[in-house]
Amino acid sequence: MCFFLSLLLLGPRFVLFIWWLVNPVMWNAVFDTYLLPVLGIVFLPWTTLMFVFLGPGGITGFEWVWMGLGVAADFFSYTGGAVGGRGRVGSYY
Repeated sequence: MCFFLSLLLLGPRFVLFIWWLVNPVMWNAVFDTYLLPVLGIVFLPWTTLMFVFLGPGGITGFEWVWMGLGVAADFFSYTGGAVGGRGRVGSYY
């Protein structure tokens, strides 16, 4: 369980960091400044990963579904521990 949680939280950040080092041209085409991708890597890594993956052409049509999946993955990765850990607290019984 701990390995899965570490992979869920650190996996997209690691992929984004490596992608940023390997292909900075793509990142420069998608983002104008360095502030937005850094904030995205820290707070919304799955959404940032989808945004960079979809490319600099903008988000149109079915690509909004992919962005929604990225937002949902970020949301569930931050809130999933609350539901699973609720049973470990004695006052919830």
